Amino acid sequence: MNTSKRGFASDNNSGVHPNILASLADVNSGHTLAYGDDHYTEEAVNLFRKEFGEQAEVFFVFIGSAANVLGIKAATQPYNAVICPDTAHINVDECGAPERFSGCKLLTVSCPDGKLTIDLVKKHMHGFGFQHHSQPKLISISQATELGTLYTVEEIKALAKFAHEHNMYLHMDGARVANAAAAMGLNFRDFTTDAGVDILSFGGTKNGMMYGEAVVFLRPELAKDFMYTRKQGLQLASKMRYISAQFIVYLTGNQWKTTADHANNMAKLLVKELSSVPQIKITQSVDVNGVFAIVPPHIIEKLQDEYFFYMWDEEQSEARWMTSWDTTEDDIHSFVKTIKSLL
Repeated sequence: MNTSKRGFASDNNSGVHPNILASLADVNSGHTLAYGDDHYTEEAVNLFRKEFGEQAEVFFVFIGSAANVLGIKAATQPYNAVICPDTAHINVDECGAPERFSGCKLLTVSCPDGKLTIDLVKKHMHGFGFQHHSQPKLISISQATELGTLYTVEEIKALAKFAHEHNMYLHMDGARVANAAAAMGLNFRDFTTDAGVDILSFGGTKNGMMYGEAVVFLRPELAKDFMYTRKQGLQLASKMRYISAQFIVYLTGNQWKTTADHANNMAKLLVKELSSVPQIKITQSVDVNGVFAIVPPHIIEKLQDEYFFYMWDEEQSEARWMTSWDTTEDDIHSFVKTIKSLL
């Protein structure tokens, strides 16, 4: 498998957008206060509040897993449980960190399209007040999901209402929240703050930033002691201006939308080009920048030699192809041409 060539393995594999790189140079002169007490961080937080509401409490961290884990920890006790899809990043790709650092038990649900529903959540809604059972306290969803699908605003509102009726919270893993907003043609707050989401992990790394995510508390009382949680979680950046500067550019002038739109459109182009290849079967709705497809097993190794990508389900011969802000039309055409030649 050739991992050095351009490919479709992950939107984490792409480079940093030139505007983001320039933002780092712009703040790289002189001295300023450390640990987020600088005016760049103040400006970035104010931009987040314009997006999500003045009540939003915003804390920058280095990586998405930390945003998820620390956000969940802030809203739970170690005897609580978190209900999530079995495909959720917190369940599959965070090495047990949610359980270790929050103490919570993850209660998973099989979701063929990656989306939780109230009916699916209900299977875990028992044992309240029973001291032998973990107490459900938080529902966690991803927008977009790990399968590249999207919740509608109505679906999110329904889950939030259900959670609140049961004295629970709704957490959203927004590693690809920009791709979701771009695809839906909505502002961020339309399907977060206004839909009843309590905690959002806001991602930028997958959409052209170098590093940096945000824990956004849309229910501000949950952030009461989060400054200590972030410090204990080893996520308090001393030179925070380098995260904040990226977010200033990212949230100004629709930078986030430009890059997300491009990545989404490249996924749509890939599906269009593959429509003439009957041996390839698309398995999920392509709502954002991920394409899931059944691929004839005999071409996989040779195809991976030319274009790095991951298999999602090896037993089903299902691949995951992710497009990025810097994917080009030539990348798509060359990839499909290689598939056709191998077939």
